[in-house]
Amino acid sequence: MNPKTENNPYLGFVYTSFQERATKISHGNTARFAKEHGDQQLSTICGLIAADEGRHEIAYQRIIDEVMKRDQDGAVLAFADMMRKQIVMPAHLMDDGSHKQRTGRDLFSDFATVADSTGTYTANDYASIMEHLIKRWSIADVKCESGEAAEAQEFLMKQPARIRKVRISQLQIPPPCLPIQH
Repeated sequence: MNPKTENNPYLGFVYTSFQERATKISHGNTARFAKEHGDQQLSTICGLIAADEGRHEIAYQRIIDEVMKRDQDGAVLAFADMMRKQIVMPAHLMDDGSHKQRTGRDLFSDFATVADSTGTYTANDYASIMEHLIKRWSIADVKCESGEAAEAQEFLMKQPARIRKVRISQLQIPPPCLPIQH
């Protein structure tokens, strides 16, 4: 797994801020679906995982809150860099050794299609996470000192609307994180 954080702590904390919220959403939805379909044990397990992910999310986002106080340009550049590179999860390498041979399709792509079609994790969720982070870190209000950071800020502000126009299955990447179309 290469999260594309290049051993850079800013990139790492942006990645984990996003990833923890995404997994909180997908596990929370799985818990709800399990309960609706009568599997209380699975619902409880997934609910506990979602709650843990929520606590992790808060911790990582607070770290970037502090980075924003000290290095706004650096934080904005890191956020935009991670969104351009596409946040991917370890599961994108998921392979059971037989699915592709049986179906001719990638297991993870099929997984993404199911997650999207069931509402477990969708492009709308991805866009909502971006909006949450943009708001939390007050990206629109940052007074960028460099032209590069100003361009990154503009890029970030446009992405949620662009993402809402596509479905996970169209993006060809599985949940809980999606790539951004450039």
